[in-house]
Amino acid sequence: MTSSIAVFDTASSLSEDTKRFLGKKHRLFIGGEWVNASSGATREVFDPATGSPISTMANGDAKDVDLAVTAAREAFESGPWRSMSTSERAKIIWNIGALIDEHAEELAQLEVLDEGSPYNVVKNFYVRLGAEHFRYYSGWATKITGTTVPVNMPGEWHAYTVREPIGVVGQIIPWNVPLLMAAWKLAPALAAGCTIVLKPAEDTPLTALRIAELCQKAGVPPGVLNVVTGDGIAGAALVEHPDVDKVAFTGSTDTGKAIVRASAGNLKRVTLELGGKSPVFVFPDADLTRAIPGVAEAVLLNTGQACTAGSRLYIHEDIYDKVVAGVSEYAEALKLGHGLDPQTNLGPLISDRQLARVSKLLQAGIDEGAKVYSGGGKPEGGGFFIRPTVLTGVKPGMTVYEQEIFGPVISAMKMDGDNLDALVREANNTTYGLAASVWTQDVSLAHKLASRIRAGVVWVNNHNQTDAALPFGGFKQSGWGREMGLNGIEAYTELKSVGVYLG
Repeated sequence: MTSSIAVFDTASSLSEDTKRFLGKKHRLFIGGEWVNASSGATREVFDPATGSPISTMANGDAKDVDLAVTAAREAFESGPWRSMSTSERAKIIWNIGALIDEHAEELAQLEVLDEGSPYNVVKNFYVRLGAEHFRYYSGWATKITGTTVPVNMPGEWHAYTVREPIGVVGQIIPWNVPLLMAAWKLAPALAAGCTIVLKPAEDTPLTALRIAELCQKAGVPPGVLNVVTGDGIAGAALVEHPDVDKVAFTGSTDTGKAIVRASAGNLKRVTLELGGKSPVFVFPDADLTRAIPGVAEAVLLNTGQACTAGSRLYIHEDIYDKVVAGVSEYAEALKLGHGLDPQTNLGPLISDRQLARVSKLLQAGIDEGAKVYSGGGKPEGGGFFIRPTVLTGVKPGMTVYEQEIFGPVISAMKMDGDNLDALVREANNTTYGLAASVWTQDVSLAHKLASRIRAGVVWVNNHNQTDAALPFGGFKQSGWGREMGLNGIEAYTELKSVGVYLG
């Protein structure tokens, strides 16, 4: 395990396109124009691997949000986006995906500098999937249909349903995996014919701004996509705005609850993708050559900063020692460092604030009786790094058992595996219900657990894999609604029934 973080020369590894973008004066994108924040305020953007500023963004506020919503409303009511042919809209959305592919290197470098993950993960996973989401939803733009409905009202009727775009959508994306999260939300909303005000996280605005440029180049009309960078003041203004018809949010459960309360003013539609505390079960017949690195990466992907992180690791007693040792060995072998360094395979946490939070939760677990099997602590050097940590002796009721840590902390627990009802109770012993995984060669066992675990997605012999066609979302306090797939685009529509009395 890395004892200290090596200094890496980021400037020499950046493309000219990336340098050019970082050097810009980043403004807000409203009504097809790049404009300063109304107040003139700006804020710095930091590289989490060094803690140093890398760029400056406009710091929008409620007035800027109002201007963006007004532009989106005008574009929705009188612009060409909703009324253009669905095939033309599909072509534009496809073009966005093609442009993301064309600029994949630049986008990956910006995302690494902004968010911290290793370059290969960002380019080959996040950026690639981002482009794929636009391609996938470009196909749905021509396939949003209704149905004819036989009715039993007196007389003769022609009754049918249609799906219409919901209107102006406020989208708030998190600082973890910001490019992919933007794609998850933008692609279906555009395909449905909505107009958008996108609010990226204040820590990670860069790829959202670059995607706005690519959308403009692809042919998205003015006002259809607006981007307001800023802090929580801008986010709150967007949620509360009376002319926003829907809010789509990814982030913490506490913030999701606040959004629900704030949206009550005009009963705007809300979809929420929130926190998780995902259980992972490893059985004796699992292929451990795949399971050990798989359950380690279930947490360590993105340095644990994923809502689906499999941080509750249940291992059958017959293989417990072997799996714990293997996961620890895997984690210890990772090289912490700057994501642009080709040798790096684990990046930093997003901020000093997040580093302090993860450290506090880890210490709380230790104080409550959990044991550090491996890792723990901050290595020497700059940036917001923490060593990946494997805890043993974790029990229900402990802080690390119950709370979403959002860091590279694995809680390893022993199970006997003979009582399926007990395993299901343990899996569901949380206020969350986002994800889970089961590692076994027993197909019957896998299906039994998958059917009884109360989570929005259950993986078998894998974890953290997503596809644009497969719906994603949570049970309980992990959220409302689904993203991706048909359900993802339907969430940006309203269903209208039409009854025509024929006599």
